[in-house]
Amino acid sequence: MGEDAAAPGYDAVVISVPTDGSYLGVLRTATAGIAARLQFALDEIEDLRIAVDEACGMLLPLAATGGELTCRFEIGHDALAVEVSVPTDGTVQLPSAQSFAWQVLTALAGDVTATAVAGRAAIRLVGRGATMPTGTG
Repeated sequence: MGEDAAAPGYDAVVISVPTDGSYLGVLRTATAGIAARLQFALDEIEDLRIAVDEACGMLLPLAATGGELTCRFEIGHDALAVEVSVPTDGTVQLPSAQSFAWQVLTALAGDVTATAVAGRAAIRLVGRGATMPTGTG
């Protein structure tokens, strides 16, 4: 997100669900709702919704048993950042930037990063809606 992301007045929404694929619909719906609130175009909403679903799908196999999948939406005036993360048992192998899944993810979201630090694996996506108004938050 832009340098203003840490400025006061920006909203953050955090949703945690069990690490079970049957709960991903909750995160897809939340993603679509927040992007719609920010006036993303319909195709931008769908791309971001699918990207969040793909990111979750990449992380679920890495999750520690009994952990929660956490999705944090950071709403700024110029972007919507979504970070999906899971607790892990030790060292994990994140998807390669050359993998097909990663290529799909970057095609949908553009700005994508992945980290595995201190027992937690995360994928961060940043969506910038073309029709996003300034001054939201």
